[in-house]
Amino acid sequence: AMLLPYKKPITIGLAVIGVLGVGTFSYLYVSYSRIIEARLHGERDRAVPRVFARPLALQAGQNISQTELIARLNDVGYAQRARVERAGEFAIDRHQVVINSRGGDQAGKIVTVSFPEPPVVRKKGAKPPPPPPQRITRIQVATRSLERVTLDAPLLTAMMTGSREKRRRVALEAIPARMQEAVLSIEDRRFYYHPGVDPIRMIGALVTNLFGDRPYLVGGSTITQQLSRNFFLTEQMAVEQQTRQRSYGRKILEQFMAVILETQATKADILELYLNDVYLGHRGSFALHGVAEASKIYFGKDVRNLTLSEAALIAGIIQSPSNHSPFTNSERARDRRNVVLRTMVDAGYITSDAAERAQREPIAVVARAVDNEAPYFVDYIGEVLDATFPGIVSKPGTLDVYTTLDLNLQRDAQDAVREGLAVVDKALSRRKRGPARVAQAALVAIDPRSGEILAFIGGRSYNQSQFNRAVSARRQIGSTFKPFVYLAAFEKSADEGGDITPATLVYDEPTTWSYDNQEWSPRNYDGEYDGAITLRRALAMSRNIAVVKVAEQTGYNKVVALWKKTKIGEPDQLKPYPSVALGIVELTPLEVAEAYTVFTGQGRLKKLRALINVTSGEDTSKAKVEPGPVVARPATAYLVTQMLRSVLNEGTGASARGSGGAGGTTGGGTTIRHPLPPRPPPP
Repeated sequence: AMLLPYKKPITIGLAVIGVLGVGTFSYLYVSYSRIIEARLHGERDRAVPRVFARPLALQAGQNISQTELIARLNDVGYAQRARVERAGEFAIDRHQVVINSRGGDQAGKIVTVSFPEPPVVRKKGAKPPPPPPQRITRIQVATRSLERVTLDAPLLTAMMTGSREKRRRVALEAIPARMQEAVLSIEDRRFYYHPGVDPIRMIGALVTNLFGDRPYLVGGSTITQQLSRNFFLTEQMAVEQQTRQRSYGRKILEQFMAVILETQATKADILELYLNDVYLGHRGSFALHGVAEASKIYFGKDVRNLTLSEAALIAGIIQSPSNHSPFTNSERARDRRNVVLRTMVDAGYITSDAAERAQREPIAVVARAVDNEAPYFVDYIGEVLDATFPGIVSKPGTLDVYTTLDLNLQRDAQDAVREGLAVVDKALSRRKRGPARVAQAALVAIDPRSGEILAFIGGRSYNQSQFNRAVSARRQIGSTFKPFVYLAAFEKSADEGGDITPATLVYDEPTTWSYDNQEWSPRNYDGEYDGAITLRRALAMSRNIAVVKVAEQTGYNKVVALWKKTKIGEPDQLKPYPSVALGIVELTPLEVAEAYTVFTGQGRLKKLRALINVTSGEDTSKAKVEPGPVVARPATAYLVTQMLRSVLNEGTGASARGSGGAGGTTGGGTTIRHPLPPRPPPP
């Protein structure tokens, strides 16, 4: 009775509160729905540049094993099956690999690649004969034999522009069921039955963590909540990490957005977005996102070829990537994998026998996966792309960049650099002079006929340093410059009707040169002198005195003038001094590689190229091939090319000699003691 006078005001107040509550809820719902829809739409339309290497080519007689071919098919994203039914699949049939080609010159056709059959031991106890050399014996399409086939171009990486993230988007149907089930079992078993927030899971997690005997904590967040937190609330999460505070308001907002997200997208859309976005640790300076990228980085496999054990390991990383990474703690990774396998049994996805078999599998990760994706080359491609096609990255739609890189040569180059650095490290460790110095290296391999870059390494390890020495580190090139001195000599002879040839003699003996009132006495690197020596032999043995004499007879100004025709490096850097013959010019490895195309290009320099074409949406743009300048006559360039072969056949580069008509110079025969005028050492 006492409340009756206040009944009307209370009713009005409650009504106002109700209207404000409904209005606030509606406003927040509409506002966050728009944010979610805009982000989802932007994610679907956002162009993530995909960088491809040159297409995989197979040739009859090629020295490649069956195991190596399977690895290369994984590189191009082929799925291994018991029988091939769809394009992009392959199967193993004893000594044959059957491929349903997805691209290349046999797209949509069945390609059978045969290898030598293993020897048969006919007598019991007899020693088996040695296995035949591994090579491709035959390539067939239907009943027709082919000498060569081209398949797809392998994907190097799909890197987010403006960030140090690595991810490769794939459709949900391309992610195998075992990978999806592993994630669902450990992260959100009731994913398909809750509206974004799972009260049953939250209560169960609380009870389990308080009273259970499991050796790990159970989380209460659903996959939809995790996606909302990591995909839509990144700014608020960043603030919390900086202040080291956990906001309960943010937790409520996360749940609210999860419910809205469930109304804006299907379960399949949410799961696909989550599996492509989930953070799975760092490799070097890169943050890894998505199960497809993790599959490539951790196991060197296409996601469709993951085993049950590998899928469970990736799913286990999600909870704590820093603690469960197989690169940093294989025991924790194994234990967490086994937890995931047990949850898959509990969820009814796999049998106990399958889980036990998977638990017995060792943890086998690929240690150098990031370096194998040619990260220095990808950085370089980004610069070339901006210069060649300005603004193309900002356009909506897909963006596919096709490059000249040969992925297999790239891996050979990586191995060569690693082995070479090991030798250098051993030599440096014996010196014990001052603090330990870490040796660095760079390598550029090109096709001199086309100028295409085939292999590209910018440093010792991309994980340790992203400084690209192949394009940014200028150093004096030393003996690498000597062929240009001989080229200038032959050019002068041709201009003036002289008779200088590779068989012309020059005296290799201790000599002192005077220039600008200064004296300079270079020496040969081994302290030995040959007396009368042919130009061919002088180059082969990298004789310093001989090449300086040739430069003197030719004219230092003519040597400088010939080099300036290449238009490489800084034009005014080279001066007509005696020391010019010993390579005081400072160049990057990329510039040196380009300069050497003069010899195989019949006197015309080939501009190096890394891009083949770019596909943006439905438009394909080919990279223009710029002609290089004419530096020398074809005849004189040929003479130097023949002399360079002597370097590998009998000279300082004999240890690098391989098959074919190769030529080169080691750059190791130059010793410059403050050439005239004195120059400070390069940084």
